[in-house]
Amino acid sequence: MFHLVTALISVYVIWRFIWPQPWSKSSKVLLSALLLLIAEHHLITRAFFGSMASPEVPGVVLTVLGWAFGSLVLMGLLMLIRDCVGVAVFALSRKKGRALLAWRQPAAALAVISMGLSAVGVWQAIRVPDVKTMEIVLPRLPAEFDGLRIVQLTDLHASRLLQAPWFEGVVNKANALKPDLILISGDLADGSPQARADDIRPLQHLRARYGVFAIPGNHEYYVDYLNWLPAFDRLGLHMLLNQHVLVTHNGRDLVLAGITDKAAKPFDLPLPDVVQALKGAPEGDPVILLSHRPTGAVVNAGQGVDLQLSGHTHGGQILGPHVLTQWANEGFVSGLYEVDGMRLYVSNGTGLWNGFPIRLGRAAEITEIVLRSPSVQTD
Repeated sequence: MFHLVTALISVYVIWRFIWPQPWSKSSKVLLSALLLLIAEHHLITRAFFGSMASPEVPGVVLTVLGWAFGSLVLMGLLMLIRDCVGVAVFALSRKKGRALLAWRQPAAALAVISMGLSAVGVWQAIRVPDVKTMEIVLPRLPAEFDGLRIVQLTDLHASRLLQAPWFEGVVNKANALKPDLILISGDLADGSPQARADDIRPLQHLRARYGVFAIPGNHEYYVDYLNWLPAFDRLGLHMLLNQHVLVTHNGRDLVLAGITDKAAKPFDLPLPDVVQALKGAPEGDPVILLSHRPTGAVVNAGQGVDLQLSGHTHGGQILGPHVLTQWANEGFVSGLYEVDGMRLYVSNGTGLWNGFPIRLGRAAEITEIVLRSPSVQTD
């Protein structure tokens, strides 16, 4: 389905931009072929350079491909907006509508704008993100936990695009916050543990007062999930696989739980099970749940979860089209939500998949969360 959509985008741009231009037929054919190759470059890298999730090609190549693909997607989007405006004008005035739909100069300008925006978007996507600090009040949080500091990392996506130096930058920023907990909500790496060994090694230097905990995302299942688990363990990451632990702070306990991802189904591996994850947890203690996807939040709230931390959506990556990602994730895409008394925080992600490395208006983040107790807030 993904490849069909990208093909349709390229065909639309060819139809509405390339063929109306006063160029030679050979030039149009060559440019059309180039756009089709850009649109389907994921198929090419999957066939000859590893996998679609993790093509093993130099980072600079992935950056250029990301820019070209982003330019194509943005061009298609801007052309669609222009054509929709043209159709609306046509409904009011056929002459003006035809003129707008056939006008070549705006199309050329849109191409330049698309390439420029894509360049900015790629830079925003691959740089080490800024820290986003926020306070979250949990209705059931005891006063003893007021001020507990959590750093959430998610969607790190180690690859030939985001390599060891990028991870070192993320680790340094996370550690500088001196958190009580570091929680990683899935999609740590793309590719095999052997291919990504050097890239993810900086994660072993993460430091938090009560430890570093993580869960798998969908991408862990795409390549060698069972061997990723011991690799994460060697890095000092405590994986929560439909499990929970107790975090004791100022004499009170907090339940920290984590679930697997539904991408486990084709591999006959354990599916996410919040009931199992909370089995045996003491009643009355506040519960924080790591769930890679924000979907299922209503069910999780019904199990007594106080705060769910998720990622997966990358914030939609581009402001405007992000509503499609929101629609695909039960209305959750970015930021803080209230779900049947539970707080749900969906991070925009710290990194992202190398196949579409672009961010516009949906910034990556290293998230610092300060928990607040209502009993302290009202004092």
